[in-house]
Amino acid sequence: MLQTIVVVGASLAGLRAAETLRAEGFDGRLVLVGAEQHLPYDRPPLSKQLLAGACSVDQIALRNDGYDDLSLELELGRRATALDVNGRRVELDGGQWLSFDGLVVATGAVPRALPGTPPLEGIHLLRTLDDSLAIKAELDTLVARGGRAVVVGAGFIGSEVAATARGLGASVTVLEALATPLSKALGEDLGAACAELHHDHDVDLRTGVGVSGFLGRDHVEGVLLADGSVVEAELVVVGVGVRPATDWLESSELELRDGVVCDPTCLAAPGIVAAGDVARWPNPLFDTEMRLEHWTNAAEQGMAAARTLLAEAAGVPAEPFAPVPYFWSDQYKTKIQFVGHAQQGDEVRVVDGSIEDRKFVALYGRAGRLVAALGFSRPKLVLQARRLIADRLPWEDALAAFE
Repeated sequence: MLQTIVVVGASLAGLRAAETLRAEGFDGRLVLVGAEQHLPYDRPPLSKQLLAGACSVDQIALRNDGYDDLSLELELGRRATALDVNGRRVELDGGQWLSFDGLVVATGAVPRALPGTPPLEGIHLLRTLDDSLAIKAELDTLVARGGRAVVVGAGFIGSEVAATARGLGASVTVLEALATPLSKALGEDLGAACAELHHDHDVDLRTGVGVSGFLGRDHVEGVLLADGSVVEAELVVVGVGVRPATDWLESSELELRDGVVCDPTCLAAPGIVAAGDVARWPNPLFDTEMRLEHWTNAAEQGMAAARTLLAEAAGVPAEPFAPVPYFWSDQYKTKIQFVGHAQQGDEVRVVDGSIEDRKFVALYGRAGRLVAALGFSRPKLVLQARRLIADRLPWEDALAAFE
């Protein structure tokens, strides 16, 4: 019987799990643990609207009507440090232990830093609200002086930061180690289309370059490249990916492999589920294991994991979590949307618009089936493709649907 459920991670996934537990009838003790002092907030605006000053901190709160209806015990500003699976308890910093009957692991991910990064002011990672506010303060000052910002990494977060900074009037250089940005996720041709967005807006995008260090005394003054050249910089934002936040689970008995390994229902161990960026599970829709770092997945998986916990306690089968992955990125005036799961070697076909016009839809096919779609400013068609992917539509039928 579930009397106490602890949700570790005051994130989107953690909050949706807590909301679902209450909505599905759990009336016991519910504790939400968060490493930050802030109540759960929306992360996508951190690299876009909040960074640009287009919205306030209050506007990115995930709940506007308070938390009274959830009857939560909030443990904010508290970091989970260990999990005792057999003892059914979680340790928080300071040595406090929380006992549980059910546990939701939703600790998300942490950004990767470049090895050997010196403790210079002006070098930032971007993951939290406080990170975004610190970058915004320096970016505003930089724009007023006419200085240059450098973004290391041309993935989606780095590209959003670059687009926001450029939109505010900053001079921006983007440094990317790959020859084509996002080629591993989107393929060479469509990764090149993302690169062209930067060129269209006079961003200095340099690909196939490595960063070997930073210059400056107290504050960063430049980025040293592997070829010995230097890019001047008053502000540096490093966006070279994230890793799942599983350090606190190293001594537990959970299986960890680039995330918390779960079964198809998000169950990691009896009475323990995982959701969001930290969870790795086999997605039955694609017959492959996944760990996703997307907003939509965090929300949907948080709800699914909560239902799994309740189903297990009731002794009934839980539903497998089999979503069509979906994410979006707003860069300059272009909305980039991606649905499904692409791999290297997929057949790619542009079925609407043109890459040159920066308005198009491209479909990805594999093993005779539609598996993914990418759209530039084509939201309705991308959502249509998402439905077709969920229906396991054959590749030729998918092409015909867009004729």
